[in-house]
Amino acid sequence: MELGKLKQLLGIAGTDQDALLQFCIDSVTETITGYCHVDTIPGGAMNTAYRMAMDLYRNENLGSTDSSSGTIASITEGDTAVSYKENTDYTQSLLKNYRAQLSRYRKLSW
Repeated sequence: MELGKLKQLLGIAGTDQDALLQFCIDSVTETITGYCHVDTIPGGAMNTAYRMAMDLYRNENLGSTDSSSGTIASITEGDTAVSYKENTDYTQSLLKNYRAQLSRYRKLSW
């Protein structure tokens, strides 16, 4: 996967997000190679890999210093307390959303 292509697909200019995007690339590469039991991303799965990296970057809100990354669970007005519920559905389903596309590249492992 190429950092430049991912930046172009996401519409990102400049280099401030490069470390986060490289993390997405590394994460997706690790997920795909681990699931498929291969050393590199298969050529036919490259577009799927880019889609996964884009989803990871957008849905994980990477680079945000805001601690409110989840949805609001409760609000208290007296002394102002807000609690957030973390959205774990996405992180647990990243591979599930692309399992059908990646299964054809999966190799048998002992």
